[in-house]
Amino acid sequence: MRTAIMTDTNSGISKAEGDALGIFVIPMPVIIDEQIYFEGINLNQEFFYDCLTGGRNISTSQPSPGDVMDMWDHILCSGYDQLVYIPMSSGLSNSCQTAISLAKNYKGKVEVADNHRISVTMRVSVMEAKDFADKGASAKEIKEKLEANAYNSGIYIAVDTLEFLKKGGRITTAGAALGTVLNIKPVLTIQGEKLDAFAKVRGMKKCRTKMIEALQNDLNTQFHDIPAEYIKLGAAGAGLTREEAESWKNDLTEAFPGMEICYNHLSLSIGCHTGPGALGTGFSIIAK
Repeated sequence: MRTAIMTDTNSGISKAEGDALGIFVIPMPVIIDEQIYFEGINLNQEFFYDCLTGGRNISTSQPSPGDVMDMWDHILCSGYDQLVYIPMSSGLSNSCQTAISLAKNYKGKVEVADNHRISVTMRVSVMEAKDFADKGASAKEIKEKLEANAYNSGIYIAVDTLEFLKKGGRITTAGAALGTVLNIKPVLTIQGEKLDAFAKVRGMKKCRTKMIEALQNDLNTQFHDIPAEYIKLGAAGAGLTREEAESWKNDLTEAFPGMEICYNHLSLSIGCHTGPGALGTGFSIIAK
């Protein structure tokens, strides 16, 4: 049995990188002034953040059912017997539930893994799935492994500007104004399905410290018995320069010596809500 692995760009894996890795990637749609763009196809980081900060009307959407099924059909006609589709968490988008409904028409050839992840933790799941597939695991076995390990992960995100949380209705206009005056930056967390508030910190430098402390606490408490080789750490940023990205990655490398840190841009679907300058980090425990 040949099992293909498919995901979306919320994993931080671009189509070009997916092609190199042997992973199929469907781009997330981004709507700018009523025109649909696709991340990594006809929409790059620079143009997106220029539009976002330039006041243009931007929203996000899930891949259309037709586009999803077209890719599934293409994969199954390309020498693969079955596939595992790993979309973003069902707690953050309806795209996962839509895919689960669509998969019922494929008579077991398509398995949709809802492992409640996004960004750096979702990337780890996709890479694990590819490794399992390469070792001969079936689509059903891979889905079961990912879902059993779903909650052994966590993400922290610090937002540099409150403007886009205000636009998304996650913070009031008055709260955004007061936070801007006081230089208050929210630190958000994803522990499982939902995005929640974690802390309020003055300044992005203190946000970095707060997120690192939170990671250390998670690993030293609930996952204290997990060997380091079974833990994957990731760093992410929204619209960062190369120097800014390296600085954030270096902070994590210093805090967790001996552990490899993978850096990815936050997907544009996430950046639409966080705005530029956001920093993220996360950990994943490797599925066995």
